[in-house]
Amino acid sequence: MTRRVATLGFLQLLLANTLWNFPSPTQGGNILVYPVDGSHWLNMNILLKELHKRGHVISVVRSSSSWYISEDASHYTSITVPIHMASNFEDPKYMASFLERSLEIWTKQHTFGSFIALQKEIISLLDEAHRASAQMARLILENQELVGRLKASNFDMMLTDPGFAGGVVVGKYLGLPMVLNVRWITNGEGHFAIAPSPLSYVPTLGSLVSDKMSFGDKLKNILHYGISLYIDHVTVRPLYRSLCEDFIDPASNIYSLIQGADLWLMRVDFVFEFPRPTMPNVVYMGGFQCRPSNPLTTELEDFVQSSGDHGVIVMSLGTMLGSLLPEMSEAVAAAFARLPQKVVWRHLGAKPSTLGNNTLIVDWLPQNDLLGHTKTRAFFDNMVRLEARGVAKVLDVTRLHVDTFTDALRELLDEKMLYKENMIKMSRLHHDQPLKPMDRAVFWSEFVMRHKGAAHLRTESYKMPWYSYHSLDVMVFLLSVVAFLLLVFYMCCKVIFRLVTGTGKLKQN
Repeated sequence: MTRRVATLGFLQLLLANTLWNFPSPTQGGNILVYPVDGSHWLNMNILLKELHKRGHVISVVRSSSSWYISEDASHYTSITVPIHMASNFEDPKYMASFLERSLEIWTKQHTFGSFIALQKEIISLLDEAHRASAQMARLILENQELVGRLKASNFDMMLTDPGFAGGVVVGKYLGLPMVLNVRWITNGEGHFAIAPSPLSYVPTLGSLVSDKMSFGDKLKNILHYGISLYIDHVTVRPLYRSLCEDFIDPASNIYSLIQGADLWLMRVDFVFEFPRPTMPNVVYMGGFQCRPSNPLTTELEDFVQSSGDHGVIVMSLGTMLGSLLPEMSEAVAAAFARLPQKVVWRHLGAKPSTLGNNTLIVDWLPQNDLLGHTKTRAFFDNMVRLEARGVAKVLDVTRLHVDTFTDALRELLDEKMLYKENMIKMSRLHHDQPLKPMDRAVFWSEFVMRHKGAAHLRTESYKMPWYSYHSLDVMVFLLSVVAFLLLVFYMCCKVIFRLVTGTGKLKQN
């Protein structure tokens, strides 16, 4: 007996040692990338550069109308798909006008009617964008010569962004292990597709509530969740339905294809994100795009240094929106003019008449380099999550006024209000990690290539019908059993009652 135990112990030790020291295959992999254009591409490209630097060969699928994804690059080979009619989603001017129209709708009147009008604008944009995404995927899959080339390339992995899901269909058709570079999917935030998401403390896209919800906040959260379900079932799934039926499986849908991805590289960090349930195949790489700041141009450096001890404020509205409505821009410029700080403002369009001498307007700014500069004091972002952490102040842009904006700026810059201290604390938490976010993203991407997927990390719940997922079938069965037992009990009581009342009558007779 002792000898057998010793033998088993030796075998277990040998097995453990073998598993631990099992040699890994060649590091260089062959990766097919199907990105989403615009700002999504900017962060995807950062990941691609790192993968290329680590020895991986990268091929990027792009449309001939792409406005951000270059056909020629040193770190990837492009696969250009001819598109005869480009989607408006791929036009920066159209996107800017869409955002301006949305602001106009919400600025006119904060009513339920304007809310509905705004949702219609968003759904109309999504309809066109997803339609274009599905059409491009169909063009690829119907091109037998291109499909043959893709199959012959023997890719080890598909890396795609599920914001628009054409790449998900192509990757599934080619049978490739799939890694998603993700925050948003076809109808909202990515976590809702794969992880339990209680609406009592997990905010939905557009709700603008934190994880500490009042009853009214919960109603608002459920409303926006309902909108996301409407977008999924009424807008998105029908647009990809024929594509899934023709090339994948008539029983499949685009949502389940997204859910079936091997790995989710999630562009969030729980230092910023509200705590919520997650899954083992979700890898968090928030901050992966951050890098040390480079020196500024001579002109910009001189302007920044001229701020003295007051420092600099950086103002940018993101990639797609270059400017606010004229009246909003006037209020912002007037508020900046009241401050002792210098301001670098990315602003397109007419120069506001209220612009002060302390504000430099530029068409483009090196955001990472400015944010890393020692003179930078504030940067604007309207994220509810940052406000909840005490490092930002959220303003309703549609109700922007010079006084409210000035007060908000002064509050942010006041060291007594602890915004700076809270941000330093968050920075320490973010950097206190065993691995850098980029290293984590690369490791798990290589993990998927080494093991031809990561099915052991993926729950199979997405294959279950909704009633089974929520155990409604079990609940119906249990309720039926209880109802049957109650019925049996009732019938027994009825029989006993009759027997007892019958016996009493016999005795009386």
